[in-house]
Amino acid sequence: MLSVKNLSKKFGTKKVIDDVSFSVPQGGIAIFLGQSGVGKSTLLRVLNNLETIDAGALFLDDKPLDLSVANKEHTCGMVFQQFNLFPHMSVLENITFPLEKGATTSSKKANEIGQALLDRYDLLDKRDAYPSQLSGGQKQRLALARTIALRPKIICFDEPTSALDPLLTSHVAQTIQELANDGYIVLIATHDTALLDKLNCTIYLMDNGKIVEIAESKKLTQTPNNYPRISKFVAGAIE
Repeated sequence: MLSVKNLSKKFGTKKVIDDVSFSVPQGGIAIFLGQSGVGKSTLLRVLNNLETIDAGALFLDDKPLDLSVANKEHTCGMVFQQFNLFPHMSVLENITFPLEKGATTSSKKANEIGQALLDRYDLLDKRDAYPSQLSGGQKQRLALARTIALRPKIICFDEPTSALDPLLTSHVAQTIQELANDGYIVLIATHDTALLDKLNCTIYLMDNGKIVEIAESKKLTQTPNNYPRISKFVAGAIE
């Protein structure tokens, strides 16, 4: 289980994350919903040691999570909004390079892992292609394969459907649900409400750096009136 307690982060005088607390069990999905600038992406960046925190504590399986070594230990993985693939490397090399350099995996083993993941995500026939030759959906699958290769316990998605055709949202949701079923802790920052009814998840609505309302996806569907702020956001009538 990932537990985040009283997390705060400032940029200058602006509190981007303001006393945020939540927990996500193994195999659980947490969606951080809200408009741009409310702190969703910053929260994921903190977990991946891309931003430092000003206050708060994090625990993984009841042990303190040391973010300063999170990258070295590959505790968290991030699938970025713009994918952040290596443009000068082939599809296969995008997976094998981090394994060899970041996880000191042998070239032979890295190649085996890479090919297996490309096969899993229907990219094996693209192994010698370059990211510029891939569609948006293919780029996202490659970015996910690269993340999974390092075997993190936590996988973060920043706006996973923003760069994709809306028709692909269901496929993205299916992939995310499969990750949770495999035992990963999955965190998603998004403003796309189309994902909510496609995932078994906990929804955290954020505003001004705070979590202002929480709902389980099934309960939101059954009793939307019990969650007025999330329901209003979903309806598009944002304050």
